[in-house]
Amino acid sequence: MKPNPIYKPVFIMFADGIMTKSDMDDVEKSLARTGFIHIAFSVESREKVDELTKCLKADGFEVLSGPRTTGDGYYESCVLDAEGNQIEITI
Repeated sequence: MKPNPIYKPVFIMFADGIMTKSDMDDVEKSLARTGFIHIAFSVESREKVDELTKCLKADGFEVLSGPRTTGDGYYESCVLDAEGNQIEITI
């Protein structure tokens, strides 16, 4: 596989685990907000979209839509992650 020159993963490790801050606010987030709110992952088939959606729902994640064929012809589902971001699973 040829490396992607745009994608450069970065991993940050701390000797004592993950860096945390105890006095952070975790306010409720609207689905129609500014900033990072949506990411899409393309999987290999409709069956994989169905399977991943079913697994995430069983694990307690809220399914916002689908699996379904959208008006523009995409087969997808959309799940809300633990931080209120929309995770789209599509072909």
